[in-house]
Amino acid sequence: MVQAVINIDEHTNRVLNIVKAKFGLKDKSQAINLVVSNYEHNSLEPELRPEYKQKIESIQREKHFSREELDTSL
Repeated sequence: MVQAVINIDEHTNRVLNIVKAKFGLKDKSQAINLVVSNYEHNSLEPELRPEYKQKIESIQREKHFSREELDTSL
């Protein structure tokens, strides 16, 4: 676990408190982890996510596709 001292504005603080309350989290650290995890799953490019690599590998094992065919099918 990494500890960090961060500066956030009042609006961000309110949003973290809402996330904390909505999901029944113990502290703002858990709220930040949840928000970052949600961002990762919804916003990062698929090729950066480990699930994407696993999905491609399983498809390649089952069938023989070229890289271009895989990119258009996903």
